[in-house]
Amino acid sequence: MKRILLIIEYDGTAYSGWQRQPNKRTIQGEIEEAIFRSIGEKVEIFGSGRTDAGVHAFNQSAHFDLKAPVPISKLADVLNNALPADIAIKSAVEVDSEFHARFSIKKKSYQYKIYNNSIKNVFLSNRAAWVKKSLDINKMKEAANLIVGTHDFRGLCSANTCVSDFTRTIYEINIDRKEDFIFINVVGSGFLYNMVRIIVGTLVDYTLGKITLNDINKAVLKGSRSNAGQTMPSYGLYLKETIY
Repeated sequence: MKRILLIIEYDGTAYSGWQRQPNKRTIQGEIEEAIFRSIGEKVEIFGSGRTDAGVHAFNQSAHFDLKAPVPISKLADVLNNALPADIAIKSAVEVDSEFHARFSIKKKSYQYKIYNNSIKNVFLSNRAAWVKKSLDINKMKEAANLIVGTHDFRGLCSANTCVSDFTRTIYEINIDRKEDFIFINVVGSGFLYNMVRIIVGTLVDYTLGKITLNDINKAVLKGSRSNAGQTMPSYGLYLKETIY
């Protein structure tokens, strides 16, 4: 028995998220089916986290245990031949049997992409969130400084987040503009349900004058979701990297 770590890239547009669900197309389901079709073995793969419907990934990581005597150096090519065009295995390597794609994580990073132009670009409709009004990234950085750190983040996650511990550490939030695109990179110890999308929505709403720095402080320090910003669309979000 070998434990295999996959690094996966996908366009989440056509899928109901990562996690396998009955009668729905999911990333996990497609990969498990590709393994069965190409190798003949039924496996369960374990991802570093569950991305929502429409969310993309540059480097999602997942592991599974394999009995079949398949050369690991050929595994990525074998699976890619069986996968749809919007999912790719970037690499496959053998790891220690104690490794777990979710529980061995030290840090995880996400990127959120905003198209900031008064005119809509239809070719970006499933790739970036469109914000018409001009955004000041210096104001966004000002707001981000209030969020970086170790906090109880119940004010910056979805109301139906089912966890007992809301404490997470945000190590950094980097914001850059390249022409009409704004890239927000968030690195943390872990993330709650919709947390990155709400963090970005909070930065956007502050920049647009919809909320204040005092509101953000209340969201961060007092756990007040009503003081935070909007939940940004899923299709602007990309799982960038998982660090072990």
